[in-house]
Amino acid sequence: MRILPYLFEFWAFDHQLPPEGDWRSWVILGGRGAGKTRAGSEWVRSMVEGPMPLDPGRASRVALVGETYDQVREVMIFGDSGLLAASPEDRRPRWEASRKRLVWPNGAIATVHTAHDPEGLRGPQFDAAWVDEYGCAAIDKGTNQPNKFLDPKSSESSLPKFSSGARDDFIQMQYIRAMNSFYAEAANNPVSALYGGPMVDMSKGFLWAWDARPYPWFPGNTELWSDGGNYPRGHWINGRTAARPLASVVEEICARAGLTEIDTSKLYGYVRGYEVVEVNSARAALQPLMLRYGFDAVERAGSVHFIMRDGQVPIDVEPDLFARVEELDGVTEAERDPELEISGRVRLQFVESDGSYDIVAEESVLPDEATHGVSTSEFALSMTRGEGRQTVERWLAEARVSRDKLKLALPPSQLSIAAGDVIRVPGAAGSEPTRFRVDRVEQGTYQLLEAVRIDPGVYTPADVSDEPPIFRPFVRPTPVTPIFLDLPLLRGDEVEHAPFVAATASNWPGSAAVYRSPAPSNYTFNTLLPARAVSGLSLTDLPAAPHGVTDRTAALMVQLTSGTLESVEDAALLAGANLAAIGDGSPDGWELIQFQNAELVGAQTYVLGNLLRGQQGTDALMPPLWPAGSRFVLLNGAVSQIDMAANYRNVTQYFRIGPAQLDVADPSYVDRVYAFAGNGLRPYAPAHLRAEADDLGDLQIDWTRRTRIDGDFWDGEVPLGETSEAYLLRVWSGGTLLREESPKLPNWTYTLADQISDGATGAVTLDVAQLSSRYGAGLSARLDIAL
Repeated sequence: MRILPYLFEFWAFDHQLPPEGDWRSWVILGGRGAGKTRAGSEWVRSMVEGPMPLDPGRASRVALVGETYDQVREVMIFGDSGLLAASPEDRRPRWEASRKRLVWPNGAIATVHTAHDPEGLRGPQFDAAWVDEYGCAAIDKGTNQPNKFLDPKSSESSLPKFSSGARDDFIQMQYIRAMNSFYAEAANNPVSALYGGPMVDMSKGFLWAWDARPYPWFPGNTELWSDGGNYPRGHWINGRTAARPLASVVEEICARAGLTEIDTSKLYGYVRGYEVVEVNSARAALQPLMLRYGFDAVERAGSVHFIMRDGQVPIDVEPDLFARVEELDGVTEAERDPELEISGRVRLQFVESDGSYDIVAEESVLPDEATHGVSTSEFALSMTRGEGRQTVERWLAEARVSRDKLKLALPPSQLSIAAGDVIRVPGAAGSEPTRFRVDRVEQGTYQLLEAVRIDPGVYTPADVSDEPPIFRPFVRPTPVTPIFLDLPLLRGDEVEHAPFVAATASNWPGSAAVYRSPAPSNYTFNTLLPARAVSGLSLTDLPAAPHGVTDRTAALMVQLTSGTLESVEDAALLAGANLAAIGDGSPDGWELIQFQNAELVGAQTYVLGNLLRGQQGTDALMPPLWPAGSRFVLLNGAVSQIDMAANYRNVTQYFRIGPAQLDVADPSYVDRVYAFAGNGLRPYAPAHLRAEADDLGDLQIDWTRRTRIDGDFWDGEVPLGETSEAYLLRVWSGGTLLREESPKLPNWTYTLADQISDGATGAVTLDVAQLSSRYGAGLSARLDIAL
């Protein structure tokens, strides 16, 4: 049982065992925790060990190759899965630190070699080699110990030496560039005359680590992959290979603007992404980068030099070098800008990286800020939240420090001091010297310098906590089907003039967005539809029926494209449950119905019974027949009103509707063009229209007023709901308008004299509608009579 833990073939996963067949190189690709180190240790053991502890194995000279000596020692030899831990006591090799090698009891030797001493591999004849990958974590001072990483679940989790633990993608980029550029030089990587290839073929180098999980879902989807939190300071290069050094971005912008005499050797920075649509002006394209990364452009000897502002290497200027000139009031002139010129609160909008690349904002305020306004900037730069916060905090600190200005003159012997340089001048007695950045130089018989105070600490990134980026799941560009409904008031608390909208789709994108514009361009967001509407088509005809009573004979069969229906009790039905719209799909063409019973008879197919027809005053819109194929929409919480001002009533409007997670310009969006009457303002058709002739032959006509507001009260007369009571009464004969009147009360007398004057004989039709000062004539009640 003591030997069982060392029988690796018993415990190993398939990917940890060497492949079968005649091979010369075996590559193990795996993420953290895949067992790569243990597999390497066990393979070396299998090569050097014989049947008995002192018997020779297949190999006697082994090369252990890693990036650094510490990496080989701490991981491959002394690590938890290294050679010493993997070997049983009677076969465990002896570590000879002075000679950097392992010696097995049978005489086999493994020597340590690193990428920093490639010549060390020359000379010894190896018959086996274990080579580790190269890589560096994106962490402060990661190059001190490139193999170190942070992982709370790992016993090997630790910071590189002298590291602050801050995220630093730039040091990882510099490490990779240094490794590849070093071996790209022939002097460092000679070509073998024997096999015609370089000593180190970097095209076959394995960089730690490329993850097979797709970026940015890794690291963004932490619900699926719990190690996503390790990404910011980890070895992963996913999502980082597209980044570029600041110097190369500046060089490209200058080249496109025709500026070739430049020097970017003193620029340092990591650009995740920067959009410049057109480089018409190098200054305009470079300014956001200069503000973000803190560098200046200065002209020197006909060349533009780009210099970081950190001022780490100042030029000391002693007072005995100061020149007295007429332009200065004294040896030097110092001034301070008024505090009112400084914005105490700044806000920066940028594109958040590592997530869904949304536009986000970071804001910073000075501790003593109370009344100053907010200075807002927008950059087409991709940054993390932490980088955005570091940027605005640096701006504030830099603005406060740079209030102090200094003018001084220097003799011709100091012509080497130029714009962009940082000088250090003695302070007042007992105070520390002060640093100033030279912003302007005027040369003549002497040099007149104008400088602003700087503090190197301002350019040290603030220690900010990590915040996971905004990450939205992938949304397929699936078109949605919008349904606009210009309906009467349903509950009474809606916006009277605003229509409703619903949307459905075969693959619902999670939510739909409605954008509106008065023209077919420049759309603005209007309404969010968070849920898919319960809608479908009728499969049977629905004839007209009396309203105000339950129709227990008719049955309507509908097939839904989405959602479900359910039956309700009598009390729920009378309280307004199961309210739906059936119509032709146009905004005005809807009858409101209710149903008590919903019987599922097939796949998403229901038979609806116990119907209440013509609800909310739509009885006047009821046609003789709603044919099969009519639209059906359940008026539940998935149907929302759009945001529309009253002045847009009866005005043509343009709409684009599509998945809310996608841009309004996405091809999946569909277009609609409508003008809405605002039917929530429309008066109901009068009820109980009657006509009766008296003894004189006059026709006495009367009707009962209805209301669209608070009409469910049974005590007393219902509210008028309009500014005044008025009606539009028309008399028709065979499609010809005979008379039009505007009575103020719900009755009117059609005298015999008027009948004779109008030629009203035979069959005539009375048409009565209530008038609204905002809407006009509402729906009509009609009555056919014979005179």
